[in-house]
Amino acid sequence: MSRHDRIRPISYLKANSAEILRELADGAPPLVITQNGEAKAVLQDAASYEAAQETLALLKLIALGRQDMAAGRTATVRGLARRIRQVV
Repeated sequence: MSRHDRIRPISYLKANSAEILRELADGAPPLVITQNGEAKAVLQDAASYEAAQETLALLKLIALGRQDMAAGRTATVRGLARRIRQVV
């Protein structure tokens, strides 16, 4: 199934919402909803959405870590252990 098969007008969503939700729950790819010929929304199942959000959060952490490395804001493991001991 190509991406073009998963683009529908908002009228299709209104008329077939229960079927669309059932398909998404069964693992169908996201559905692009158009209004006046323009893509306005993407529907996907909740589990896929949550997984995508977790992935984005991890990617952000990696990007932040790389920025810290590039800026020289790093510490040795030995230094980290010393700081942890001071807090405890």
